[in-house]
Amino acid sequence: MKNINILRPLAVLLGLSLAAPATAKTYDITVDKIRIDTGTFKKVGIGYNGSQTPTVLRFKEGEAVTIRVHNNLRESTSIHWHGLIVPFQQDGVPGISFKGIAAGETFTYRFPIKQAGTYWFHSHSGFQEPEGAYGAIVITPKGGEAVRASRDYVVQFTDKHPHSGSRIFRNLKASADYYNRSQRTAQDLIEDARADGLKAALQDRKMWGAMRMMPTDVEDVQGFTPLINGASTQQNWTGLFKPGEKVRLRLINSSATAYFDVRVPGLKMTVVQADGNDVKPVTVDELRIAVAETYDVIVQPRERKAYSIIGESMGRTAMVRGTLAPSEGMVGPSFPLRAKPRLTMADMSGMMSGMGGSGAKMGTADMAGMAGMDHSSMGHSEPDKTPANDMPGMDHSGHDMGDKSMGGMSGMSAMGGAVPAASKDKARRPMFYAPGSGLIPTAANGGKFLGYEDLSARKPLYRDRPATREIEIRLTGNMERYIWSINGKKYQDAEPIRLKYGERVRFKFVNETMMAHPMHLHGMWTILDTGKGAYNPAKHTVSIAPGTTVYTETEVDAAGQWAFHCHLAYHMSSGMFRKVIVEGGPA
Repeated sequence: MKNINILRPLAVLLGLSLAAPATAKTYDITVDKIRIDTGTFKKVGIGYNGSQTPTVLRFKEGEAVTIRVHNNLRESTSIHWHGLIVPFQQDGVPGISFKGIAAGETFTYRFPIKQAGTYWFHSHSGFQEPEGAYGAIVITPKGGEAVRASRDYVVQFTDKHPHSGSRIFRNLKASADYYNRSQRTAQDLIEDARADGLKAALQDRKMWGAMRMMPTDVEDVQGFTPLINGASTQQNWTGLFKPGEKVRLRLINSSATAYFDVRVPGLKMTVVQADGNDVKPVTVDELRIAVAETYDVIVQPRERKAYSIIGESMGRTAMVRGTLAPSEGMVGPSFPLRAKPRLTMADMSGMMSGMGGSGAKMGTADMAGMAGMDHSSMGHSEPDKTPANDMPGMDHSGHDMGDKSMGGMSGMSAMGGAVPAASKDKARRPMFYAPGSGLIPTAANGGKFLGYEDLSARKPLYRDRPATREIEIRLTGNMERYIWSINGKKYQDAEPIRLKYGERVRFKFVNETMMAHPMHLHGMWTILDTGKGAYNPAKHTVSIAPGTTVYTETEVDAAGQWAFHCHLAYHMSSGMFRKVIVEGGPA
């Protein structure tokens, strides 16, 4: 310390900094074959540090970390640090960021921690993530949490399926409805006829049949067992509290395909963070966490009793319960699954309006005339001829990533084409669910359900400035053939998205499909336009609902090349994936 004091005047004269260097710590992770036991089935999977319980890495903002990853598998692996701002060479995507980690080898990641909050990490190789290769990241801010709590728990959700990821993908390619256990039956037709009349019920069936879709196509995969921190409902993950304490729950959705509606019956949840960034606190009864998102919520149990943490799948086909309790061994109350949602013609009309290119919405009456249309132009009858193994680092030999079903749509600008920046008036703000959508969430007992429009940044990450250009991202696909793409092109046939370092780009997401897509841009923040200007929330993953248009902006401040994709594992593997190249910037 004396030497520093002696040298300080000289340092000031020379314009040098004598600030203490950031602490540096070393962490070790092993990637292992593990035995997974959900209580209802057992299977072989992949995990970190030999356990099906997710590893939690705890960092401090400002430290420089060294992470040694030891691959004990007989295949290549990788780790992507989801939501962390790191040099692109450390981002962990084979074929884009690095070569991957070969069997039996050790790879050392090194990067500074420039942020705080809740994030997660997972493999970006093959279907290792759905097989269990995921964990959590908790980063403590330099000045402490903006909202303090007495207890702090990671609550990491996943959808564990008895089938392997590769088997699920093959089955979906063979029949997209393979895992749909909610298909309509003759009894449903009878009930619809009683409610709406036989003619209307038959016409509804005819319209859905013409589009070769079903109103129950809410989830790609059913039949899974949801877990919290690697534990099923009967295994009962438990977090302890003392009555009156504030408890921070760090919610993470690490699922392959399942969105979860999360609630703690009997308690309000105050949302204080979204995707690692602090937001102005908003109190809700329930929230929907898309695949790959994170939310921090504060609850304050005042009674000496067990409370349930409920994660219910968006399609209402599965539920997991964890417990908050004042002592070990207590079990929170059980709740039944709620009624299953159905897609409506509002969802369909939103999709079709995007396909038409005019932006005009189509009502139910307009849809009625579609029953007799020839849909061959949508590619339902075209044979699938796509070469396999096209996605970098995904190791999907035999996978089909083609999509010719939407490639000929007129009125659509090409990816990356510069167009006038969109205005920010209310008419252009994102609509997260089409009016009348069967996916509009409602909280239990009529309470408050969190919407993106409720999120406001606690402090802006960037100054609010006009975007330099707009890029249209059309989310396209063919449910019947289980093909997913961006702008009608599979990954191998598409040019990278090229951005210029220092620009601010506005993305227009147009979802032309009947599925929700959680879109994740690596390496840079996605600023979701909710009409709040500088206080629009910054996220790493944004869910685009069926038939909707959503606007986001990105400050292009990370040189290198990055992945950009839907985070549903089987959509990404089918082709809803792009490489982003940032040109210019620091060497």
